[in-house]
Amino acid sequence: MQRTVRLRPWQKAALEQFRASEAEDFLAVATPGAGKTTFALTAAALDLAEHPGRRLVIVAPTQHLKIQWAAAADKFGLHLEPDWSPRYGALPTDVHGIVTTYQQVSQQAYPLAGMSTGSFVVLDEIHHAADDRAWGDGVRIAFAPAARRLALSGTPFRSDDTPIPFVRYDWGQAHPDYEYGYGDALADGGVVRPVWFPRIDGHMEWVAPDGEQFAHGFDDPLDRARSNQRLRAALSIEGDWLPAVLDQAHAHLLGLRARQPDAGGLVIAIDHDHARGIVELLRRRHNVNATLVLSDDPGASKRIEHFAAGNQPWLVAVRMVSEGVDIPRLRVGVFATNTTTELFFRQAVGRLVRWRGASRRMQKAVMFIPDDSRLRTWAAHIAVQRRHLLTKERTATDDLDADATAFDERPESGGDDAEQLSLFQVLSATVVGDAEQPEWLDGDDEDDDLDDTAEAEADADDGLVIALRPLTVDRPAAAPRDPALGADWPDLTPRQRRDRLREANADRVLELVQMTGRGHREVNGELNRRSSVGKVSEATVDQLHRRLTEADRWLDGLVGRRTG
Repeated sequence: MQRTVRLRPWQKAALEQFRASEAEDFLAVATPGAGKTTFALTAAALDLAEHPGRRLVIVAPTQHLKIQWAAAADKFGLHLEPDWSPRYGALPTDVHGIVTTYQQVSQQAYPLAGMSTGSFVVLDEIHHAADDRAWGDGVRIAFAPAARRLALSGTPFRSDDTPIPFVRYDWGQAHPDYEYGYGDALADGGVVRPVWFPRIDGHMEWVAPDGEQFAHGFDDPLDRARSNQRLRAALSIEGDWLPAVLDQAHAHLLGLRARQPDAGGLVIAIDHDHARGIVELLRRRHNVNATLVLSDDPGASKRIEHFAAGNQPWLVAVRMVSEGVDIPRLRVGVFATNTTTELFFRQAVGRLVRWRGASRRMQKAVMFIPDDSRLRTWAAHIAVQRRHLLTKERTATDDLDADATAFDERPESGGDDAEQLSLFQVLSATVVGDAEQPEWLDGDDEDDDLDDTAEAEADADDGLVIALRPLTVDRPAAAPRDPALGADWPDLTPRQRRDRLREANADRVLELVQMTGRGHREVNGELNRRSSVGKVSEATVDQLHRRLTEADRWLDGLVGRRTG
C-alpha cells in the first residue's frame, strides 16, 4: 500500500541533497525536535522501494530508542525487528530490517556485517560511536559493506581523540553534509519551542576528598576540581539548594498545568541513588508520585511510554531521557546532574523543545539550571539564538523585553571532569535569592493556553507530499482473525502480531508436550514439518499462523481420540 508523508521544508531540502549525493556517507545534524526520524525513515523507505530486496539497519543509542524507532517505522510501512540476535538466524522475509544499539554492534559486529552487506544503514546520534573505542571499531566493521550510510545527530560534535567511522572532520569538528540548527528551527516557526534558563545561585559548604573545607557561591572563581565539588554540593539531596529549586520548578509546572493539564516536568539526576532521592523529595514536599526511570530497570521503556501518554507531573531519570526520547508534553526541566559537557546539556534541553500540535502559539519551555559558569555558557549559546529571533519579532509591549535584560547569560570558559568523591562530604547548600525570571514565568500567559492536548505533527504549509511506492519485501496479508489471538488483532503492528503468534505457538507446544508425552524438540520439529516452517525465529507472520493452525489440528485430533 502507498504511504504519504508531509515533509517540513528543511526535511525536503535535506532529502533532496541526500538523494542527489553519490557518496556512500551522509551526515545530517538537526536540532532535537526538528524531525530527524521522519527525514531518515522517508529516505530509507524511498531507497528500499528503489532497491528490491535491500535491508534496513538502524542503530540507536539505547534500548528504549530501539522500540521508539520500530514504532515510528511501522507508520511508514517498514517492519523492523528490535529484538534481533544472530542466534535467531535469517530475518523473516516479511521483515524489512532490524533496530540495534551501538553496544550490541560492538559485540556482534561480524554477524551484522553479513546482514548490512548492500543495506541501507541509519546511525542515530552517531557521536555515540566515540563513547567507547570498541563501539567505533564495531561500527566500522559492521557497516563497511553497506550500500548507503545515513548518520544523524541532534547537535554538532567533536571527536578529537576517537574519530568516528564514516564521518568527515575539519579541524576536529565533524563536518555535516546538511545542518539545521536551533535558530533555524525557531525562525521557521512551528518546529521547536523557545527555552528559557532560570539560573539559581547558591552558597555551598563542603569537605573535599583531601579533607580541606570550602565555602563558596557560584560566582566565586574556582579551578575545575573545586567547581565540580561545588556543583556536587549544590545538587546534594542533603542540602537545601536542590529542594528549593524543585519547589520553584514545581510551582511553575502547576501554573502551566492550569492551562495545559498534562504539562510535564523532567528532572535529570546524577545517578540512580540521587534519582531515587529526588523522587522521595517530590513525594514528601509536594505529594507527587514521580515516575522514576533507571537504565537497569527492565520496565524502563514501558515507564517512559506510560509517562509520555499520561498526565503525571514529573519524570525523574539519569541519562535514559536525556537524548532522543520523544515526550512532547514536557515543558519544565531541572538540570540536577553534574555532567556539564555542552553535548549532554544540549541533548537534555532537547527534551523540552518538541513542538506539540498544530497551534502556532509559542509553547515556551523552561530549564532550571545551577548558576555554574559552564552551564551558564551553554545556556547562553542557546539563548543567543532564541533572543536573536524573538527580539526581531516582539512588539513594544511584548513581555520578552523583560527577558532581554533579566538574564546575564555571558559566555565563560569551562570544562568538566568526572571525579570520584568517595571522601566528599556536603556540609550545607542553600539558595541565594530567587532565580531572575522573565515576567511570564509567574504571570498569565495567554499564548500558552493550548487548546489541543493530543500530539500532532506541525507540518509546514509548503512541505512536500511524497507518495511512497509499495515496497518489494514480502508483506503477506494479515492472518485470518482468530479468537485465540485477541480481538485487537486487526489493530496490531506486524511486530506485535509476530510476537503474539510466537507466544501462541509456544503455548500450543506446551499443551502438545503434556498430551503426547513427547519432548519439546520433537513436538517443535513435527509442527515445523507439518507447516513447512524451517525455524520459528525465521518464520513470517503468515507461516506462524499456519503453524498455529497445524498445532490446533493436532490437538483436536488428540482430544477426539480420547473422547472416542
